[in-house]
Amino acid sequence: MFLSLAAIIIGLALLVWSADRFVEGASATARNMGVSTLIIGITIIGFGTSAPEIMISVFSVFDDTPDLAIGNALGSNIANIGLILGVTALFLPIAFTSKLLKREFPILLIASALMTGLLWDAQLTLMDGILLLALLAISMVYLIHFSRSDMDDTLADELEQEIPRDMPTKSALLWTLVGLLILVGSSKLLVWGAVNIATQLGVGELIIGLTIVALGTSLPELAAAIAAARKGEPELVIGNVIGSNLFNSLAVIGIPAVMIDFQISQEAITRDLPVMLALTALLYLLSYLPKKSCCILTRFKGLLLLGSFVAYQSLLYFQVIAV
Repeated sequence: MFLSLAAIIIGLALLVWSADRFVEGASATARNMGVSTLIIGITIIGFGTSAPEIMISVFSVFDDTPDLAIGNALGSNIANIGLILGVTALFLPIAFTSKLLKREFPILLIASALMTGLLWDAQLTLMDGILLLALLAISMVYLIHFSRSDMDDTLADELEQEIPRDMPTKSALLWTLVGLLILVGSSKLLVWGAVNIATQLGVGELIIGLTIVALGTSLPELAAAIAAARKGEPELVIGNVIGSNLFNSLAVIGIPAVMIDFQISQEAITRDLPVMLALTALLYLLSYLPKKSCCILTRFKGLLLLGSFVAYQSLLYFQVIAV
């Protein structure tokens, strides 16, 4: 038990650290090659924030624990909206005017709906994976095309502060490689520890993915979100959540699906998937309604999101102790 717990803690720490190094290195490399800030934000940073979930998902499926992969994907989306945006909005209301974010929102709703439809039969196939990744590719092309026509988007100014400016290309490439290699190793370590803990406690891998793994990968992002809000970068806070959830919905589930067919626990379909979909829809509604507080996540709205997250986690807890 001690070794398994240590593996989870060390794996999470290395996972978060290596993901940050990967994003910094890849972003600096792209900047040095003349890639625009918005395109870096849409692609590299968007992928990088979901890189831990992608790695965990792939290893989980190949270790024959697909519920850990699904729990991680759904749990991360739920935590991003309910925990990260909820807590951040309670500290400081989040206002956004970015046209890019307003275009990403409907795409996230479509992605969530597609993922729900494909998961509903409790299995993922090669065709499901292709459809998910195809939507991701179409979305990236669309957003990149839009970003090129509006280089002055307000999100660009906040992203500019996050991309390393003085990192030489050789150093950037080195950190990209180091980050990627440690991402792989730490993901494998985390999956091993999580599966062992689930087995020893008699708790399903789905619950471990929804709680320990999802919360573990979200807590550092929560600290970063609060820091960004305090620095006056609200667009970055909500942009990271939308981008991360978009990649979680399409890549985290789509990539392992094109590698191997796998079954999904019915609990994930009937309990966790509807919660994720409902929270995504709630975030969209709270962002635009009522009109007098359009595009602002107020403290009250943050309380609604956080309250929903706490209620969901409480449901999971009581269901576990009831077994």
